[in-house]
Amino acid sequence: MRLESERIYLRPLCESDAPIMLENTLDKEIRYMTGTNLSFSMEQIKAHIKNINNDSSRYDFAICLKSSDEMIGELSILDIDEESKKAGFRISMASISLTGKGYGIEAIKIVLSFVFEQLKLNRIQLEVFSHNLRGIRAYEKVGFVKEGVLRQSLFYNKTYSDEIIMAILKSDYDNMLL
Repeated sequence: MRLESERIYLRPLCESDAPIMLENTLDKEIRYMTGTNLSFSMEQIKAHIKNINNDSSRYDFAICLKSSDEMIGELSILDIDEESKKAGFRISMASISLTGKGYGIEAIKIVLSFVFEQLKLNRIQLEVFSHNLRGIRAYEKVGFVKEGVLRQSLFYNKTYSDEIIMAILKSDYDNMLL
C-alpha cells in the first residue's frame, strides 16, 4: 500500500528502515518532543517493526520524499477499534531540521483521508506534550481539537509538561472539505 500527496508518500515500515529509526531515537530534540526516555538497540527496533507488521489493529508508515525516496519520518494509526470506529495516532519526523516545512501536515492530511474515507472510522486521537508547540500548531491546522489535559504528565529535562489530548472526528474532517 502506498498513499501519496504532492511531495511525499507513505509506505509500510519495513525492516530496512530500522537504521533510520534508530538514528531518529538518538536525536535529543526529537526525544524531548516525543517524551522518549528509553534507549533502543537495532535488534529491538527490528523486532518492533516485525511485531507491528503482524498486528492487524494498526498501520505503520514511513514518510518518504517523492523526489529522493528518503525516509523523513514515520507515523502510526494504532489501537484501531472497529466496533467504536476510532483509533490512536502518532507521528515523528526524523529530525528537527525536517520540521516547519509542511511535510508533517501533508502526511497527516494523507492519513486523515485514509482513516475517514477508506477505514471508515469516526475518530482519531493523539496525545502531544505541552512543550511541543510546533506539533500542537500543526495538529490544529489540520483540524484536531484539544479535548483535555493531563496536567504535569511528563517529567523530562528536570521539568514537568502537560499531556494534551487532541482528536478529530469524521464530521470535523467533512466540514474542512467544504
